[in-house]
This record gives sequence, structure tokens and C-alpha cells, in this order.
Amino acid sequence: MDYFSLEFFLLLLNVVFIDLMLAGDNAIVIGLAARRLPPQTQKKAILYGTGGAVLVRIVATIVVLWLLQIPWLLLAGGLMLIWIAYKLLVDQEEEHTEIAAGATLGQAVRTIVIADAAMGLDNVIAVAGAAQQHLVLVVIGLLISVPIVVWGSTLFIKLINRFPWIVYVGSAVLGYTASHMITEEARIEPYFTEHPALRILFMVAVVVGILIAGYLANRRAAQKKGSQKRSYS
Repeated sequence: MDYFSLEFFLLLLNVVFIDLMLAGDNAIVIGLAARRLPPQTQKKAILYGTGGAVLVRIVATIVVLWLLQIPWLLLAGGLMLIWIAYKLLVDQEEEHTEIAAGATLGQAVRTIVIADAAMGLDNVIAVAGAAQQHLVLVVIGLLISVPIVVWGSTLFIKLINRFPWIVYVGSAVLGYTASHMITEEARIEPYFTEHPALRILFMVAVVVGILIAGYLANRRAAQKKGSQKRSYS
């Protein structure tokens, strides 16, 4: 791939955007793990912990990129990413009070790395799919998005809270990535190649289906909360 082409630039934007959309939980983990440390030590914990988490994520993504070469795993990854896109819409109020705050620099760094690795499966699968098997895109995307997550996470979370439609855009991008992964599965790709219109319809159906399902789930949750408040008043 030409690293100075429009295609590379668009794929990189896609990788960075997905990284940012799925990084809210990780930013919260970083803050919780370092919250008991002195201000100067907090900065070190965030820097070292994030650096370690990035290295772990790069290694994990390399493994996933290799695994996606195995027959049918690209399809499985796409189906899993559809579920991740849906969960992005309906799990916006998830809490992380179970994250223990480290009492020392080493404890905080270890907590950040382990928690990020445990929570980062969705990021790894999504980024691997968005990068379309190009490791260079994965590494560059992480190097761009991680500093934004660490130092601008609060601002990004505020933006999402103020403009909820951003989450729907992110979910749509994930849905597109998932459907693209599925249609690239070697065992079924020839069928979509022979019927390009069907491929487009399939990708549109996946994206629209995720958005409608997420919207309906959120509306039901809002109605349930409203009825509970009325019953308590």
C-alpha cells in the first residue's frame, strides 16, 4: 500500500476514530488506577501504564491479524464486531468502580496495563478489521490516538455526552468495518464479488440494523427509567 495515498489516509482516519470511540473505558481505568497517587507520581503512572498498555495492544493486534488469516475467523471477527458496535450504543453508562487504585507507582502501572488488556479485546478486533490487515496502520493509529486518549479523554467524553450522535456515528463506522470483514472472508468473498449490489445491500443492512437495534434498546431503557422515577415520586 502507498503510505501517501488517499486510501491509506482514509484507513488511518478510520483506525484513529475507532480507537477514540472505544477508548472511553480505558481512559476511565487510567484515572481510577492512579487516583490515590501524588500529582507528580500520577503523571508517571499514566505515562508508564499507557506505554505498557500500548505495547501489549500492539502485540495482541499482531496476533489477531495473524489469526484472521485462518479460514472463517475473519467472519467470526466481523460477527463479534457487530456485537461490539451494538454494545457501544447501549452500554454508555457502564461503571468501573471495581478498578482498584494503586497505592504505589508500580501497583498503578500494573493495574492500568492489566485492566487495559482485559478490556481491550474490542479495540483490538475493531482496529485489526479497520486496518484491513496492515500492521503499519495499526501502529500509527495507536501512536496518534493514545496521546489523545491520555491527555484529552475528559474533553472527548464531554463531547460524546453533549453530542450523543457521535456515538451513533462511531457505531455506524464499526458496523461498516464489521460488514467489510465479513465480505472479505475468503470462503464467501467470491459470492460477494460476483454480486457487488448484494455486497452493498448487506453492508447497509448491517449498519442500519445495528443503529435501529441500539436506538430501540436505548429508548426502552429510557422509558423504563422514566416509569421507575414516576413510581418512586
